[in-house]
Amino acid sequence: MLTDDQRAKAADLLAAAERDRAPIPPLTESFPGVDVVDAYQIQLLNIGRRARRVLGHKVGLSSLAMQRMMGVHEPDYGHLLDDMLLTEQESVHSGRYCYPRVEVEVGFVLGADLPGRDCTEQDVLAGTRALAPAIELIDSRITDWRIGLADTIADNASSAGFVLGAARVPPGALDPRTIEASLLRNGEVVERGRSDAVLGNPVTAVAWLARKVAEFGVRLRAGHVVLPGSCTRAVDVRPGDAFHAEFSGLGSVSLNFLGGPQ
Repeated sequence: MLTDDQRAKAADLLAAAERDRAPIPPLTESFPGVDVVDAYQIQLLNIGRRARRVLGHKVGLSSLAMQRMMGVHEPDYGHLLDDMLLTEQESVHSGRYCYPRVEVEVGFVLGADLPGRDCTEQDVLAGTRALAPAIELIDSRITDWRIGLADTIADNASSAGFVLGAARVPPGALDPRTIEASLLRNGEVVERGRSDAVLGNPVTAVAWLARKVAEFGVRLRAGHVVLPGSCTRAVDVRPGDAFHAEFSGLGSVSLNFLGGPQ
């Protein structure tokens, strides 16, 4: 457990690393006592400092393989802010980030506030206005992605940006567990996956998130976007890359990157 001063110092280091695109050593090395509670408090410190509107949340470590690799038994989460919202029409400078990667996700657009500690999968389905095709842009402000659990949580679950495609499909119109997804980079398929890679059902991840954020006095609200976790392995971004994700029954979404300096 860290002191308040140590948490503030860790938050300062992460904020500077993101601002300057200058990765730092793992917090788990610089602050050996850091734990999960510290990490969420560090995340919240930086979210508060940014003073941006919260558009939703993302779930990380949502595959059993990633949880085993990290030695944990549950996912983690981060915030999606209004300055992280990207569009299909505008290309992104890859140089804005330290180690950018993209992930393919089935996005949830909420139509009602979700319950907190008692949220069930049925509550999620009832409260979801639509599913949407999504690409999440992730990044690590930790050198070479050498992250432990506390590192990624403190670093806003490695969040950096997200884009939603145009399609909006009611959750009752398809099975959220069986959505096939393909990721193309520059016209070539580089990853394939299915939505049940996310805890067996992405709805399960959203229900977990609603219960988890309630521990910090937070609710998932109508209008929020929730990214429940990736259907595929994360793919590194190279300057000039053009990504396109296709989903069975859910349309597609694109995210393009510019080459050269910002």
